[in-house]
Amino acid sequence: MQTRQLLAASLFLVAFLALAGYALDRAFLKTARDNLRERLGSYALSLTRNGEFARDGTFVMLSDMPDARFSRPGSGLYAEVVFPNGHWDSESAQGPGLPPAPLLTQGARRFEGPLPMREIDGRTGEVYRYGLGLVWSSDDSNRAAEFPYTIYIYEGTDALREQVEIFRAALWRYLGGAGLLLLLLQGVILRWSLLPMRRVIDELKRVQRGQASRMGERHPRELEPLTDSINAFIESERENLDRQRNTLADLAHSLKTPLAVLHSRLDDPQIDVEGMRGEVRSQVQRMTDIVSYQLARAASRGHALFAAPIPLEPHAEQIVTSLEKVYAAKGVLCEFELAEGMQFYGEPGDLQELLGNLLENAFKWAKSRVLLTITPIACEQNRRPGLLIAVDDDGPGIPPENVALVLQRGVRGDERVQGHGIGLAIVQDLVRAYRGELEVRKSEELGGARFEVRLPPGL
Repeated sequence: MQTRQLLAASLFLVAFLALAGYALDRAFLKTARDNLRERLGSYALSLTRNGEFARDGTFVMLSDMPDARFSRPGSGLYAEVVFPNGHWDSESAQGPGLPPAPLLTQGARRFEGPLPMREIDGRTGEVYRYGLGLVWSSDDSNRAAEFPYTIYIYEGTDALREQVEIFRAALWRYLGGAGLLLLLLQGVILRWSLLPMRRVIDELKRVQRGQASRMGERHPRELEPLTDSINAFIESERENLDRQRNTLADLAHSLKTPLAVLHSRLDDPQIDVEGMRGEVRSQVQRMTDIVSYQLARAASRGHALFAAPIPLEPHAEQIVTSLEKVYAAKGVLCEFELAEGMQFYGEPGDLQELLGNLLENAFKWAKSRVLLTITPIACEQNRRPGLLIAVDDDGPGIPPENVALVLQRGVRGDERVQGHGIGLAIVQDLVRAYRGELEVRKSEELGGARFEVRLPPGL
């Protein structure tokens, strides 16, 4: 993850710096050309002020040239005045072969280049040229005379090229240094920002090696859903393993006594066939009850952390329809109060055990009415809601002091009522497996018992 982010950031940074460098280079080149144009234009205006045409039509400078390079042959800065009957060249322009210079109209200004030229030593070079079109007028013996002329200022490209090369070298040196510094900072920032993720990975490896039992509690807010889910998954798997071990141990322990009784009877030398038959029948029935209980217990597989949602209403209707047939002689009527779209997040077998045992217990003790209520429990945003499942009946109810006794395995509220006394114990185990709560109290609406199951919101 860090490598991918660093690679993506590096590519983006390189592309950004390249575009920024190109834009700065174009801007500097344009600025340098504009400055060159202004400088050559100022030279042309200076020649206009300091020069004039003599009576014989030649151009004469009345003062020194604005730059000493105009007086040095082959200096790279040249001046030329073009008029109809000839042209005038500065001392620097005497020798190099400058490009042809046409006359410009009055007021015309032209900047162009690079134009090819021949250096004073015969080499081929290039120059930028600025031209200014003017008209000379004079009054000689009451006779007005005027003619056009053009002042050209030339400068070689070497000076501008050298400026651009110096700027480009400095630009890419600084941009390259800034890019390397930014990449280094980006790597440090990425490593620092992903430090909590590496800690989570280290904790998970410790859990895998058995050096820790669960993930730590202190993590950044963005990683809490991940670590909470991992902890919940670890606890769920650990509970499932413990329950399977306990189920096998309980089954072995429960079968040990009846098997020992049968073994002792078989070793009795004065065995009574009829008595033996009755004893075997009794112990076999006892083992059948034990196996039935342990199978029922093993069937409730516990909390499935990432199980798909199961609609509650169809399962509730199916269970109630079956129970109404079983207890048709009592004429018990079951009413529903279900919120729309209620769902159970867990195993279908767990839902069948939970609703089936609660409703069967209510049908068993009810006189004529049973009420099933299922409503959601509000939770934080982006979390699945909890469930409130309540089953009320109009039976005799359960005294508060007998609630704990009724929820024990193998204990029945009334020995005269048929059953094994394990239904409510299975409900209690399931509720614990889903980290919920089971509460038994008097029903305020029907007057009998009310079994209320609260399942907490999910992750």
